[in-house]
Amino acid sequence: MSTIVLGGDLPLHRLGFGAMHLTGPDVWGPPADPAAAHAVARRAVELGVNFIDTADSYGPGSNEEVLADALFPYPEGLVIGTKVGQSRPSRHEWRPLGRPEYIRQQAELSLRRLRLDRIDLFQLHRIDPKVPAEEQFEALKQLQEEGKIRHIGLSEVTVAQLEQARRQIEVVSVQNLYNLSQRKHDEVVDYCERENLVFIPWVPIASGDLTRSDGALGRIAKQLDATPAQVALAWLLHRSPVILPIPGTSSIAHLEENVAAGSLELTTEQVAELTAETG
Repeated sequence: MSTIVLGGDLPLHRLGFGAMHLTGPDVWGPPADPAAAHAVARRAVELGVNFIDTADSYGPGSNEEVLADALFPYPEGLVIGTKVGQSRPSRHEWRPLGRPEYIRQQAELSLRRLRLDRIDLFQLHRIDPKVPAEEQFEALKQLQEEGKIRHIGLSEVTVAQLEQARRQIEVVSVQNLYNLSQRKHDEVVDYCERENLVFIPWVPIASGDLTRSDGALGRIAKQLDATPAQVALAWLLHRSPVILPIPGTSSIAHLEENVAAGSLELTTEQVAELTAETG
């Protein structure tokens, strides 16, 4: 797999792993089969994945614990990024919560659950509209100055929000919803490329009508003897050199399929066809 450098000092393979699905149904509670979840995480590392994405709200908390149970002591070069700023009042509720004291509390809990002295990438899961953004950014900056986090990222932000944050903190990554069929953050991707920020698309695999056999995704998948999911990931890798997809799964077979997309080559014509049909 090709590589990208996060924050100027962390080389990462350009296909990561989203660990969210290793948690229980609805990303709530512990995994139904912890041994199976551990096996998927370990297989990801065996396949060369060296960036794993999680969050304190997945579980809540149990997703980070699964990764530590499976992978600690962590192999050299493995980067685990986690997120803060989404609370889970109940199984089906996700609420932004960016009070500085909450951010600090959750950072300490994430460090404990992941068994780390410092978190390499700590991302603000959402900017809480009820708390001044400057206060949320300042809480992250203080944690960084104390050596508890190495790099700071943001999630689900616009270019304007990103520029505001960068006046106060050093941002190295952006994690927004983005894939072949959901392209509203094209401007953010382009901004990240200009500024050499890593863009981490969540839900990176397009689905639904895009996979039909008469659509561009289905046709090109057949041409390449690949799956539509692999072609969708390959398109993201061609979209910009700063994109680092994090497809998630609880299946080793799907994990291996996703990682194999890193070696799938698309022609210029195929990329143009996919972009034109889905843009």
